[in-house]
Amino acid sequence: MTEIIESTPGTLSGKAITYEGLGGPEIIKIVERTVRPPEAGEVRIRVKAAGVNPTDELLREIENSTVRFPVVPGADAAGLIESVGPGVSRFQVGDEVMAALTAYRPDGGAQATYIVVPASSVVSMPKGTTFEQAAGLPMNGLTALRAIELTELKAGQVLAITGGAGVLAHYTIAAAKKLGLTVIADAKPEESDLVRSYGANFVVERGDGFTDAIRRQFPGGVDALIDTAVLVTKSFPAIRNGGIYIAVRRLSDISKERDIQIKMVWVPDVLENTKGLDLLREMVESGEIELKVAGVYAPEQVADAQLALAAGGLRGRPVIVF
Repeated sequence: MTEIIESTPGTLSGKAITYEGLGGPEIIKIVERTVRPPEAGEVRIRVKAAGVNPTDELLREIENSTVRFPVVPGADAAGLIESVGPGVSRFQVGDEVMAALTAYRPDGGAQATYIVVPASSVVSMPKGTTFEQAAGLPMNGLTALRAIELTELKAGQVLAITGGAGVLAHYTIAAAKKLGLTVIADAKPEESDLVRSYGANFVVERGDGFTDAIRRQFPGGVDALIDTAVLVTKSFPAIRNGGIYIAVRRLSDISKERDIQIKMVWVPDVLENTKGLDLLREMVESGEIELKVAGVYAPEQVADAQLALAAGGLRGRPVIVF
């Protein structure tokens, strides 16, 4: 049943997940907060589901001078347009949308009943998907697109992807295949067929021997490697001399070897990427990307959702439902 939503002028009040400071789950609070109306080029969204990502836990564990506490975590959301700011013509009240955003903004992140975001960071949800499914796509999808962009590879070149069975790897493999790249990924033996279904040309067994297995398939090494499993230097032997290593999280200084180029994805720089979000939507609708939900949680259960994600092995993203 389609929900009827009406625009409300002025501010609104709604539930939000916040971190009071650095620390463990004890600093997570559920509060009522006031949300401003959208300004020019912005929309206000009634959030139905917000994705849970590894960055949510890191936000409360690692000191960052750009974070102002209390802060609302969350990098992607799906919901309904509640109101539109001046100059926004792509959306109407009630439209079902998904959005990418960052907790580093003054307005905070996605895990709240209402959020205000630039319209350029919002697109229609893929047809036939639920809010819960769509909530796991925007930030991870943009991360995948940016990682591939940073490799600067051309059709026919070889890309390795670690953590092949994971959500981010799935999106990355699908996007790489769309560009005509040859993809080799790692997986547990029982998940090899799953990773092949994502589009990987070659699948090697994950573990300490995976770089040797890649070298057996490509003796000269791969042209680039996107490290969704955060193996860092353990993955370097798979890369050719002068090849490219892509980190999907901020890392401390890494020792270079064999002229390997090291690049890092910083998603906040590319969140206002309407074209990229539309491409991701189209890839879901065409079947190139399959959206999976690893668990549905109430806001009060956000610590449980983070723990489930940190434990590993999920083949989807947990989501918070508002």
